[in-house]
Amino acid sequence: MHQRPLKVLLVVSDPEFSQELRGRLGSVRESGIVLETTGELASALARLAHGGFDAVLLDLELPDSQGMVTFERTRAFAPDVPVVVLSDEADEELAVAVVQGGAQDFLLKSELQAGLLTRALRYAIERHRLLSALRSLSLIDDLTGLYNRRGFRDLGEQYLKLARRAARGVTLVYLDLDRFKTINDTLGHHVGDRALRKVADILRTSFRRSDILARLGGDEFAVLALESSEESADLLIERLREGFREFNAGSPEPYQLNVSVGMAQVSDDMRVTLDDLLEAADHRLAIVFAGL
Repeated sequence: MHQRPLKVLLVVSDPEFSQELRGRLGSVRESGIVLETTGELASALARLAHGGFDAVLLDLELPDSQGMVTFERTRAFAPDVPVVVLSDEADEELAVAVVQGGAQDFLLKSELQAGLLTRALRYAIERHRLLSALRSLSLIDDLTGLYNRRGFRDLGEQYLKLARRAARGVTLVYLDLDRFKTINDTLGHHVGDRALRKVADILRTSFRRSDILARLGGDEFAVLALESSEESADLLIERLREGFREFNAGSPEPYQLNVSVGMAQVSDDMRVTLDDLLEAADHRLAIVFAGL
């Protein structure tokens, strides 16, 4: 089946690489890619404002922007366009960070051949389309990838019903990111967004895949975990503590994550609702991870 050419914006400051890539791709008929190039982020954002691009190939090191902020600004400016990040080095930590942040792929410049690049771009576009369709169901928080308040309520009520039928306990953990307004006001909203994503990452590593993780809005998060006894709840809190401690001790970010945490548990009370658990956990915001 014939596929239309992909219109791709290449954002890279090295004109030699840009020319070399064009040579590897050959003609549009051969590669299926129509490539436009620019060497600065400001110019890239201006072109994206006019629309019409299927994807962006983005080098993070540009004359007017460097590092993760390059990707974050691009994604924030054009969230409907899939971004594939290019790199000179096989940096696994950076690759994980950009993909967790919403990039569709991380490719080495030295490995970009016509066939590989065309497949990677088409896969990236399809993945982005599927994720956008999922978000359109209004259950996913676009910034963190966690469930939003609606998703938490819809799935949480089902979770409680499952727990009742199976006679298993449930723990709800409520988290509030302290001093979040200060981060936004002093460092900028893009840094504040990054802090929220870091909290989401710590939650993912602290809880099981089967638990329901959500950003309820603003700086509020919640987790619904099945079958947690008092002892396992203590271990859960310790995992959370360790996650925030490791971040605050080793992160290059210009802020510390200070989090207040409250917990509520239920075992055999059939009348308890998700709202009851949220209210109880909110009133127990007594465990604080502050610059540990």
